[in-house]
Amino acid sequence: MPIASDWQEHELGKKIKRESAAAAEADRMMAARRSSSSQLPAAAAAGAGPGSAPFNTMTPCAACKLLRRRCAQECPFSPFFSPLEPHKFASVHKVFGASNVSKMLLEVHESQRGDAANSLVYEANLRLRDPVYGCMGAILTLQQQVHALEADLAALRAQIQLHHHKQQQHTQSSLRPPPPATAGNNVPSNVLPSSHASQLLAAAAAASTAGPARAAQAAAAMGPAASASSSTTVYAAASSSTDYSSITHENVPYFG
Repeated sequence: MPIASDWQEHELGKKIKRESAAAAEADRMMAARRSSSSQLPAAAAAGAGPGSAPFNTMTPCAACKLLRRRCAQECPFSPFFSPLEPHKFASVHKVFGASNVSKMLLEVHESQRGDAANSLVYEANLRLRDPVYGCMGAILTLQQQVHALEADLAALRAQIQLHHHKQQQHTQSSLRPPPPATAGNNVPSNVLPSSHASQLLAAAAAASTAGPARAAQAAAAMGPAASASSSTTVYAAASSSTDYSSITHENVPYFG
């Protein structure tokens, strides 16, 4: 069986060659990794400047880690979504989508991309918290608070104006001079007022007029008896006079 043995030796040689080639390739890749790992910190330190955008060179960003892809140096998510905060990009990706977020970040200016990423994260969190209103709910709440504060401010201003008005009135009344003294105000205490004097005069007049009236009433009450007595005396006197001084008409010519 020389043919079978030759074939086995040939296959064994090919296997040894493959294993040696694989080992050599592994050694080469390991050496390349070691050299690249030693050069990356120096390159990152040299390339980082005050205006350059930071990016992860050791670990992929949160976006690439979530999307399970290799994080390239030109990754638009790397400067804004750190691998230490993966929940931010998870919310943004769930609401807007990775492609839409990438377009939004690339459309704005480089100096405004950080604010755009923060606003996207805020809007995504509010939308997940309140699927109906989202940011509109927060805006309505702020508007209600502003209206309430404006009403309180108007009430306080009205109270301040009222206080100032009262204070001005008090100041004017305190600065106003007293009224000058007049003759009517300097009336002696022993002199009665004119109204009281008029009342006394009216009472005296009523008393004077009441005297004759009372006398007339007394005379009217005594009238019948007095008239009867006077008539009897008159008649009696007349009868007595006729007794002593009776002159007839027959003797009138003789006394002529």
